[in-house]
Amino acid sequence: MRQFAGPLAGLAFIVAGMFGAAPVEAREMVHFRGDVSAGTIVVRTSERRLYYVIGDGRAIRYPVGVGRASKQWTGTTRIDGKYLRPAWSPPKEVKRDKPSLPDVIPGGSPRNPMGEAALTLAGGEYAIHGTNAPRSIGGFVSYGCIRMFNQDVVDLYGRVTVGTTVMVVR
Repeated sequence: MRQFAGPLAGLAFIVAGMFGAAPVEAREMVHFRGDVSAGTIVVRTSERRLYYVIGDGRAIRYPVGVGRASKQWTGTTRIDGKYLRPAWSPPKEVKRDKPSLPDVIPGGSPRNPMGEAALTLAGGEYAIHGTNAPRSIGGFVSYGCIRMFNQDVVDLYGRVTVGTTVMVVR
């Protein structure tokens, strides 16, 4: 782990603590092949990667956590809401599996699994969101949501609008 020194050392520690540490190479510009319009989000669950297509054969690639084997889904939808530090109410299936969860976990709580931002998806209870468990990124870990490092979901949040197309493929 890189050590920080000097007057900004404390600030670097606070920022890393707020967003959860991510490898420097977590977000990167890559070549992207496919007939997909600029501004589209493509999630490739088998790769555990999210691509924000910027055009000219390029995309920004982010590591993500995706649905467990029995919870994965594919299809095309769109972003229907954008929220910073959202409160979270466990969906019925999660509540059934974990009945001790409260009905609502306030935004900003360290127990809130939505992290710093959420992009809700039309047609269901799924979202692309941050996480309070950064070590889960790169795994098959969720009930169908797409998890990102907090700093990455904040970056994506600033790039997309309500209505952005989201394609989830294997």
